[in-house]
Amino acid sequence: MTTPRSTSPRASTAGRSRASAREPRPAYECDACGHQPPKWVGRCPECGEWGSVVECTVTGPLVSGRVVSSRMPAEPARPIATISAAPARARPTGVSELDRVLGGGLVPGAVVLLAGEPGVGKSTLLLDVAQQWAAGAGSPSLVVSGEESVSQVRLRAERMGTLHEQLYLAAESDLSAVLGHLDAVKPGLLVLDSVQTISTTGTEGVQGGVTQVRAVTAALVAVAKERGIATVLVGHVTKDGQVAGPRVLEHLVDVVLHFEGDKHSSLRMVRGVKNRFGAADEVGCFEMHEGGISSLADPSGLFLTRYSEPVPGTCVTVAMEGRRALVTEVQALIGATVAGSPRRTVSGLDGARLAMVLAVLQRRTERLTLHDREVFAATVGGIRVVEPAADLAVALAVASGGLNLAIAPHLVAIGEVGLTGEVRRVGAVPRRLAEAARLGFRLALVPSGCGPGSSGVAPENMRVIEVTDVRAALQAAARASAE
Repeated sequence: MTTPRSTSPRASTAGRSRASAREPRPAYECDACGHQPPKWVGRCPECGEWGSVVECTVTGPLVSGRVVSSRMPAEPARPIATISAAPARARPTGVSELDRVLGGGLVPGAVVLLAGEPGVGKSTLLLDVAQQWAAGAGSPSLVVSGEESVSQVRLRAERMGTLHEQLYLAAESDLSAVLGHLDAVKPGLLVLDSVQTISTTGTEGVQGGVTQVRAVTAALVAVAKERGIATVLVGHVTKDGQVAGPRVLEHLVDVVLHFEGDKHSSLRMVRGVKNRFGAADEVGCFEMHEGGISSLADPSGLFLTRYSEPVPGTCVTVAMEGRRALVTEVQALIGATVAGSPRRTVSGLDGARLAMVLAVLQRRTERLTLHDREVFAATVGGIRVVEPAADLAVALAVASGGLNLAIAPHLVAIGEVGLTGEVRRVGAVPRRLAEAARLGFRLALVPSGCGPGSSGVAPENMRVIEVTDVRAALQAAARASAE
């Protein structure tokens, strides 16, 4: 009689492991942020979105202990001195402010991600870039729109005057079709508007989801590097102003740019966040108008108001946007409280820093009473100034409005205000003073230690006064106004 052979626990465990390695396992992934929870949940624990967790299929073991074998590389490693840097030289786009942010232009094979809010002007800017490239680079440019038809893009091009025979348009939402257009046109520049509207049939997930966006971007990056095509991807932003999609999207591309601007203002700014080919702290300024968009090489005049005579409640400072110094006017209005608690309203400034400056003025000055008065503070021209270097100008503008004393129109104030009333040092003072002197300002109030003796030679025709605290700054501004 034959007895059945018993199966050892180790053998059964190995069998189950081999079966689990072969069979697909259900997994879950958030379609908004890419987080992978161990089981399905109604709300993503990472980003807090409801109903964004979807089921996906994962094959293969979760933890692989296999040994990876070596293979012959496609190209052997070479000494760095023997490698030419010519293929990575930037080519100007013809849009000066964009070239400033990119570090000289677009690099063949580089992938740029341009993100911004809807309606800020991303498509308008890139259509101008595509036309400039087609006209001057010697190679065609291809604009692929997944959100508009070719007729809609043509109408915008007519309004902007950006028609060119080497500028090609296509309306596609499938990655295979986009690659087909690349084979047919062989462009030097590809503009994809937007990456969230493109999908591929070989990847699971909905159009615009994390999985699809990641797969499409990875494929386009590989094609751009292989063929040397400068590629610009348009991306959406979240409610917080961050680039929508998985975080890996920003790691895949070479350059990340943010296109910012208030819809009620003509000013637009392109801010570099990541740049593998240049500085990541540059800012480009543009102006939106009926005919499209144009570069602003000297935007400081947009942030100033020219008065026929001095007006109380205004003071001028110099803000730094990246490496660019922008002369900016700060305005303040002090009024009586109508009912209830006094309001503190800001536009273009940091509300928390305004509250701190008001507390310092209330505590460190004798003649100024602000606790029972309403305060409104704003910048001119739609620019947003949140750096501490504008504290002194905010304090002088509030004091000027509260005391009804106009500050001299040729004065600029630069400095951070501390809680004890001291004026602290800030960076890039020589560059700020040079920009103010270029626009005709003759007097500057700066923190102690930032004058000509410590930061270099003062600009010609400008007098620089070092102040230690807010009270000394108010006295210096009063003397300058009386002269």
